[in-house]
Amino acid sequence: MAPRKEQQIFSATLELLAAKGYEGLTVEGVAERSGVNKTTIYRWWPSKAALLAAALVEADLLALAPPDTGSLRKDLEALVNGVIALLTQPPAADVAVAALGAAVHHPELATAAQRFFADRFAGESAVFDRARRRGELRDTADPMLIMDLLVGAVWLRAVFRGLPLDDGFAAAAVATVLDGVA
Repeated sequence: MAPRKEQQIFSATLELLAAKGYEGLTVEGVAERSGVNKTTIYRWWPSKAALLAAALVEADLLALAPPDTGSLRKDLEALVNGVIALLTQPPAADVAVAALGAAVHHPELATAAQRFFADRFAGESAVFDRARRRGELRDTADPMLIMDLLVGAVWLRAVFRGLPLDDGFAAAAVATVLDGVA
């Protein structure tokens, strides 16, 4: 399938998810919104769960390019700010919350969510590799734990607590993780 057409299908999938939730997401609706036949979608993805899983991982809407600022601290701040934008600005925020809610009730989507986070972490690992080469990070530091602490703080504050994330949040969170609190 042509990449542009695939992105149109993914965009339609995520738009419908954000607007109608997982239960309201249908392959027929995606086909209509993206301008392709339903059979075309089923040729590439056997179910709406498979389609949504692919859209979550491959859609341009949810892409976050790993930064390369030359500094671990600034790279982490950029990553956190990217996650903040993803979770607070529509339509990506609506998609993220709807996908998380659907994953709780649909095991096939929980697997897609795990794939989404694994894909993001694979991109983020370059930040840590460069930081180690520059001597900014111990070899024993756990990059996944660092990202879990940072990204988890954003999810908790933005999605679960519904609190605003001010302009200094990323820098404060990164400083807390890298420098500690004592």
